[in-house]
Amino acid sequence: MVNYDFSGQVAFVTGAAHGQGRSHAQHYAKHGADVVVTDINQNVDTVPYDLGTSGELEETAGLVEEEGQEALAIEMDVRDEAQVESAVEEAIDHFGRIDVLANNAGIVTVSDATELDEAMWDEVIDTNLKGVWLCAKHVGQHFIDRGDGGKIVTTTSQAGLTGNPGIVHYVASKWGVVGITKTLALELAEYDVNVNAVAPSVVNSPMVPGMIEAYGEEALSSIGEVAGPMNIFTPEEPGIDPRYISEAYMWLSSDAARYVTGIVLPVDTGHTAK
Repeated sequence: MVNYDFSGQVAFVTGAAHGQGRSHAQHYAKHGADVVVTDINQNVDTVPYDLGTSGELEETAGLVEEEGQEALAIEMDVRDEAQVESAVEEAIDHFGRIDVLANNAGIVTVSDATELDEAMWDEVIDTNLKGVWLCAKHVGQHFIDRGDGGKIVTTTSQAGLTGNPGIVHYVASKWGVVGITKTLALELAEYDVNVNAVAPSVVNSPMVPGMIEAYGEEALSSIGEVAGPMNIFTPEEPGIDPRYISEAYMWLSSDAARYVTGIVLPVDTGHTAK
């Protein structure tokens, strides 16, 4: 593990109750940052697996504190601008600043495009695309007002760089995240704000077993279809360990990536090389 230094900084992590978001929060804390951890803390009607809970979010906060850093847990639905604005204001009131936005929250559901219903489309787009924009809008404005730079790192997906049958709404949302990333990188460059994205393939998080339980073994088959040349997708290891996504986040959030902005960094076992 590279020893980045986020001492004196504050990271704001969305979707932090479990999975990738929890891993990111722990990694920022390991490297010296205080961390704001946020999650919706409830399920969504069209998503057939469990999302984060308030108990899990508090557990994440506890893991941050075990690293010797301060944590602030906030319930926040990224789809709701009032909640996003309030959470950002609460974080700034508490810590005095935000230095890094880890724009991680996201959901996925499965349906062929011709069978997809409007509610499934809306909830994925609102969470994965609108939510990314809302968080970047309000933290980005804080960076502009403060005037001494900042970092935004967002989770897109290998599905934001290719097509994938069965998840057209997810693919659309993640391609949109790429567009947001590149546009914000240009808009915020004059304020010394770096904006980048990480594009994982399937990550071994609670989402994967939840999808397999909800959709059956077909979900595991579809996971195999998005494997790259480094095929690690098995029932025993159904995806990339979240820590490897977190390492990409750490680099893009650090001074080591001072002159890197507007990129999409695949961590996808070679999927997009095909």
